[in-house]
Amino acid sequence: MSEGVFQVSRVSGQPVKDCELLADLCRVARLFNASVVSQPTYNEHGQFDITTVARRFGSWNKAIIAAGLSVSNEVDIPDERLFENLLILWQHYGRQPRRSELSAPPSTVSQSPYCRRFRGWTAALKAFVSYANGLDFEASAQSGHLPVQSRRTTGRDPSLRLRWRVLVRDRFTCCGCGRSPATSAGIELHVDHVAPWSKGGETVRENLQTLCSDCNLGKSNDCIA
Repeated sequence: MSEGVFQVSRVSGQPVKDCELLADLCRVARLFNASVVSQPTYNEHGQFDITTVARRFGSWNKAIIAAGLSVSNEVDIPDERLFENLLILWQHYGRQPRRSELSAPPSTVSQSPYCRRFRGWTAALKAFVSYANGLDFEASAQSGHLPVQSRRTTGRDPSLRLRWRVLVRDRFTCCGCGRSPATSAGIELHVDHVAPWSKGGETVRENLQTLCSDCNLGKSNDCIA
């Protein structure tokens, strides 16, 4: 007799724990190597009823969030969050992201909100580029080194528009080693200060550079690339 022919099935009406519901949501997500699980998908591949999941956590989206997954049909997502997600993908791949890549990490937003808001994927990309290339306050870099912290004119973290401009300027390529996610698998790009923030460097285009994670983490605080 071959092994593994017997399996224990869940008894109908048996109480189910929250952790079991969440674990099954994650199981279905792993089946498709995705970060989102829609109700139709779970209805076809899940072990429990979707109404049970939604009722237990208050809503389907709340259950998805509790499972650590991304909401596929979240509504009224602010434009800036949609654009931030696109920038993360552009930065991750080193090129214009594809619609299919919205269903996998590092994306946290599925394609549905983009299609609802912009009436199509191409229109969403055009809206993002228009927004990212728009005017944004940026102090001029009078000096790469400012010895007194109180003289700062910018915050530490670059805005979405500023990060976009630095990445485009550097062609989504590491200024340290020349690698890019588009040509080297596993490369993760960061936008980092040239003159360190801790040493008085400002957050302006002239003092920012694109570095891969290896070059960024290996760069000493005193090094000016």
